Amino acid sequence: MLAKIVKTEAGYIAQFQRSLNASIEEVWSALTENDKLEKWMSNLQIVDLRKGGTIKFNMNDGTGESFDINIIDFHQSSILEFEWGRDRVRFELSPQSSGCLLVLKEFIQELNDHIPKDLAGWHVCLDMMKELLNGNEMDFPKDEWEKWYEQYKIEVNQIK
Repeated sequence: MLAKIVKTEAGYIAQFQRSLNASIEEVWSALTENDKLEKWMSNLQIVDLRKGGTIKFNMNDGTGESFDINIIDFHQSSILEFEWGRDRVRFELSPQSSGCLLVLKEFIQELNDHIPKDLAGWHVCLDMMKELLNGNEMDFPKDEWEKWYEQYKIEVNQIK
């Protein structure tokens, strides 16, 4: 399911929703414990999990380079929000009868050529997280990313 992208006074919000057949605790663990996080979003590493804490973004390009991301909002087992360049990313978890609803919002100041790449990346990573929660690990599917990237280019161009 494609993210919904809406224009706001402050820019844009891209919102992903995933119904997951896992408890909030299991999803929170996949989101915040490094041994699980690296299996679906290998660039991120939790350093200090709290409001005002830090997440490290590893470039994973062989250079060993990384930079720190600030955690803007944090509520145990329900909200994790952090800087994403000039933008922000927010994960919200809530219970559902069949498990957990995960909502990812990317708050975007300006649409540019990089945004469809980010959105395709989040899309694939969320699919990888769902697989991990179902007991299946997978490598990053570049061909799937390319497919979603083409879709998000169309979506972003329609909104511009």
